Amino acid sequence: MLLSATVASAVWQHAFSTAWPLSTILDGATASATSTAMFRQTLQDGFQHEQPDYWLTFGNPWEIERVFVTYPVRFYGSVESYTEGGHPRKRWVEGETVEAVAYDNPIPGYHTNNTINLRLWGAKPSGEFDLQSFNTGDYVNAILSKQKAEAISSVLYPDDRTYQGKELRLKQQHFFVSATMQDVVRRYKEEHSSFDQFKDKVALQLNDTHPVLALVELMRLLVDEEGLEWGYAWNITTHTFSYTNHTVLPEALEKWPVEILETLLPRHLEIMYDINHNFIVDLKKRIGNDYDRLSRMSIIEEGAHKSIRMATLAVVTCHTINGVSQIHTDLIQNTLFKDFYDIWPHKFQNKTNGVTQRRWLAFCNPGLAAILTKWLGTESWITNLDLVAGLKEHVDDPLLQTQWMQVRRQNKARLAAYIEGISGVKVSIDAMFDVQVKRIHEYKRQLLNVMGIIHRYDCIKKMSAEDRKRVVPRVCLLGGKAAPGYELAKKIVKLISAVSEVINNDEDVGDLLKLVFIPDYNVSLAELIIPASDLSQHISTAGNEASGTSNMKFAMNGCLILGTLDGATREIREEIGPENMFVFGAETKDVPRLREERRTFTPCRNFTRVVGMIRSGYFGWTEFFAPLVDSIDGPGNDYYLLANDFPTYLQAQAAIDATYVDVPKWTRMSISSTAGCGRFTSDRTIKEYAEEIWDVEPITRPF
Repeated sequence: MLLSATVASAVWQHAFSTAWPLSTILDGATASATSTAMFRQTLQDGFQHEQPDYWLTFGNPWEIERVFVTYPVRFYGSVESYTEGGHPRKRWVEGETVEAVAYDNPIPGYHTNNTINLRLWGAKPSGEFDLQSFNTGDYVNAILSKQKAEAISSVLYPDDRTYQGKELRLKQQHFFVSATMQDVVRRYKEEHSSFDQFKDKVALQLNDTHPVLALVELMRLLVDEEGLEWGYAWNITTHTFSYTNHTVLPEALEKWPVEILETLLPRHLEIMYDINHNFIVDLKKRIGNDYDRLSRMSIIEEGAHKSIRMATLAVVTCHTINGVSQIHTDLIQNTLFKDFYDIWPHKFQNKTNGVTQRRWLAFCNPGLAAILTKWLGTESWITNLDLVAGLKEHVDDPLLQTQWMQVRRQNKARLAAYIEGISGVKVSIDAMFDVQVKRIHEYKRQLLNVMGIIHRYDCIKKMSAEDRKRVVPRVCLLGGKAAPGYELAKKIVKLISAVSEVINNDEDVGDLLKLVFIPDYNVSLAELIIPASDLSQHISTAGNEASGTSNMKFAMNGCLILGTLDGATREIREEIGPENMFVFGAETKDVPRLREERRTFTPCRNFTRVVGMIRSGYFGWTEFFAPLVDSIDGPGNDYYLLANDFPTYLQAQAAIDATYVDVPKWTRMSISSTAGCGRFTSDRTIKEYAEEIWDVEPITRPF
């Protein structure tokens, strides 16, 4: 089977050890050669500031600009109707055109001769500048079109709080998928004279809702550009696309206002209306005139301002929908997409995420990798992670435990040096390194972590000198970026900084507790932090985290997990054993009931005490933190149940302290964590997608 080698995004950017013929994976997050990445995070007086991240300032030696591989991408304009051969047709008369230029990046395999291609796109003007305007002295307008075009791919995920920001983000999404779809169609036509085999030769995976416009663009290309009949084109499209859902959060399920689509992509809006009309007609045959359900399932969300539900569009069109952990898949089947699951249960699958051990163990933790190779008697675990299960027979070996902890101590020393370099804070490598690094969001509950740290600090302050000798020292590390428009998340960043200022300068506490926020968390920093972590917190409110992959990376490196049974953490617990993880908090099935009971719920005294310390200005910035505290305090507030889970969170922390001082037990748990992570390799994930969704088989090289 020959599939398009165009890869719009490396969702799993690991090198395949088998020669899989690749389908195209569409992901609006990385399908561009953007000159500026999301943003570089800096802290000024504890406040997050976003700076441009000029990652291509000095070029990319691995990137090849294909100046002769370009496609026109159209915006605005109008739609004309005409007749051709007795059939009604539509023609999109664009108002603006930019050129998409291909940039190719080779992705080599690990210890193989295989290399695949990651194709990205950069936006260029259809003409460099208006020479006539330039010659008449209108220098600004002469280069305006160039600047407008290049803006599309200059900054990834532009802030969409304004109308202009929303329009630019939609432009960006359409630009990437249009270029990719044109490329896919062109490459297919080079080898085929008809579209009869398209759905057998091309598989397109939508990675969340950002690239869902791709399926509308393919319909437009097939119907308007290639002259196919609607039914034939629809059959091709529905057998070509599949959709991965990554979240149950309503704000992450994109809805585009009709008024923006009508202006920017008028032909695409017409196609969406046609898809919805046909779907509703068919749906009525199934469920009758159940107007409430018809309204819920419609691609068009009615109201004062109509919008298009992009996730619904994907579910209606794609042949397969999958979640990324078993608990997440159960949730989308029983809640988010229940109406669709009831009529199309065959469409839904689970594909638990994975991470590559080549980057997240062999590369970033060479000391531990050497130990694995020595004790397993082979380095084949690098391509077959199931082999790490062989460590289980050695978990109680004193020599392995000694070597294991020596490597972890060396990794902690490297991280401690980095922390001192960026913050000036000296931390002891004898202390437990307690880490939470991920995107800042209320549901991920960095605020719960900070409140636990405040509680620990408060307890230490109240202790006698004798009692303090029994305290397990901790270095608490947090990192992650808050979205530029997410004010509460930014307040959490500031709170972490404010609390750290108090704790780190309190002589009564000394080395018993340190708190550091590591700015600009990224993959390079993760490669330093993860191997050095003793404890990693994955404490989202149950039912909110689709999967998570950092939990897999930490567990793979022998870091113990403190977590709720959310996302893939539940499956990690099943694989490594409940005795090797610290679990707390409400379970998914209980969350709706607990939210209903919030108005009559009374928080525990420890929670109230911590809230009071923040409110009273103990850490300064009283008015600034007031909205943050209000979000978790008071009847009906605290949507993410911090107060409900706080008692069991503190109990779990006490159990962690007791375990950490028992070095042989802690080490045994650490080794067992690594030994149980074989299932969480992305090799397994990709294999499942290939076999069960894309219907492709590995190709054995003839030489």
